[in-house]
Amino acid sequence: MAAQNPYEILGVSKKATEAEIKKSFRSLAKKFHPDAHGNDPKKAKRFQEVSGAYEVIGDKEKRAQYDRGEIDGAGKPRGFDPRAQGFGGFQSSGSEGFPGGFDFKGSKSGGFNAEDIFSDILGGLGRGGGRGRRGRMQPIRGKDIQLAATISLEEAAGGGTRRLKVGGAKQLEVRIPVGVKDGQHIRVRGKGGDGLNGGPAGDVLITIKLAPHRFFTREGQDLRLELPISVKEAVMGAKIEVPTLSGPVSLTIPARSNSGRFLRLKDKGLPKAGASPAGDLFVRLLVSLPDPPDAELEKFVHGWESNHDPRAKDK
Repeated sequence: MAAQNPYEILGVSKKATEAEIKKSFRSLAKKFHPDAHGNDPKKAKRFQEVSGAYEVIGDKEKRAQYDRGEIDGAGKPRGFDPRAQGFGGFQSSGSEGFPGGFDFKGSKSGGFNAEDIFSDILGGLGRGGGRGRRGRMQPIRGKDIQLAATISLEEAAGGGTRRLKVGGAKQLEVRIPVGVKDGQHIRVRGKGGDGLNGGPAGDVLITIKLAPHRFFTREGQDLRLELPISVKEAVMGAKIEVPTLSGPVSLTIPARSNSGRFLRLKDKGLPKAGASPAGDLFVRLLVSLPDPPDAELEKFVHGWESNHDPRAKDK
């Protein structure tokens, strides 16, 4: 990719004086300096572009070479492949504290010295934004990364681990604690974006979402289950196997159970964090008629004499 025009990057004309170029550079460098913007990668990239442009046209000899077409906007001879060197075609010089490794210690020809300018700029950035006496930039903490993970009720009940992608091919193994709640945040320290200038890495913040379940609905830590039962089971009672998060259990259906009746299974809901007991599972009975219709049942009901009026209490 062709190097950008350093005049355009600094926002000056090709006829600009040295003072005008320096003034524009000071303004842009202060505007985009990483120490003034924390972990903003866009500002850091723009700062590198501005600094690289000033290295070329802020130096009298390099500016003349660029104007004659002998070097490109990255300061390399025309036809040079910038990918063979460091970022943007600037060869790393090992300069301390500057992103990208540009050498701003001064040119032997033309009197270019950006380090003095940076010292001046950094002095006005306030607390945490300057350099030490030797010109080293302050460490900057890496950026936090926000992720979301949808887990099943079974995972929330039993805990476990989950592998998540953290940008590109990087993966992170996350421990899911027992009793994690919907909307809860899990923080994994030191696994976020890399810090600058020796600063610590950021964290990964994971927001947990509980997926819908095919049997259960949630009410806090309690679960609800709608259980279809036959007419015979409703009238005579029965023992029925019902699902729970920890596996099926036997539930006793009392005789003469109506639709809408709730039966409670203690501690069969979602567990709570720590040593607190789990929620409960509430089973709602729903009397279900046969489908397709049962001829024998219809025959029996047709000949059945009953004085029961289920709507009598509503009259």
